[in-house]
Amino acid sequence: MSAVLRFSLHRGNEAAPHLDAIAALRCEVFADWPYLYEGDVDYERRYLARYLDCPRALCVLAREGDEIVGVSTGVPLLDDNAGFQRPFIERGIDPARVFYCGESVLRRAFRGQGAGHAFFDHREAEAQGLGLPITAFCAVDRDPDDPRRPPDHRGNDVFWTRRGYRRQPGMHCELDWPEPGRGDCTHRLTFWLRGTP
Repeated sequence: MSAVLRFSLHRGNEAAPHLDAIAALRCEVFADWPYLYEGDVDYERRYLARYLDCPRALCVLAREGDEIVGVSTGVPLLDDNAGFQRPFIERGIDPARVFYCGESVLRRAFRGQGAGHAFFDHREAEAQGLGLPITAFCAVDRDPDDPRRPPDHRGNDVFWTRRGYRRQPGMHCELDWPEPGRGDCTHRLTFWLRGTP
């Protein structure tokens, strides 16, 4: 039986009361493939503070009852850091035209029931309301032969493509995060775009 999820939108510091739950959920979900993130709740709180400090940032929460089971973030690219803006500038895309969709996390039990579409629907509507014609996100690149890849893993490429996003080969950023048993590792993430640059 499918769970009935409720979605709520929070801008800037409206998400502050939920910070601890969001940080813990991110650590939980990102521990799985393809991120393999050895989570740090304190780091997550500091990372999420940039959304709380930005009035135009969006946080979409998914709840079953009173429990937060999913979260998705977004922010106008001009309000994000220079490291995320640089690949767009190098590609000749004005960051002032872009809404950056941050990470989406959802507990496994609630996947495949439409939450992914709801997260994108809300963020794309926010971008449209702000007059930003391009939405973008980046996804971690993993070796398909990595022995840590679960045999039943199904990527999101088809889902993203059906929503109108196109992978941008050569347009990437690098982020560091700790992996279990490996410590800090540098990861390459490739951007996906929807809309006309």
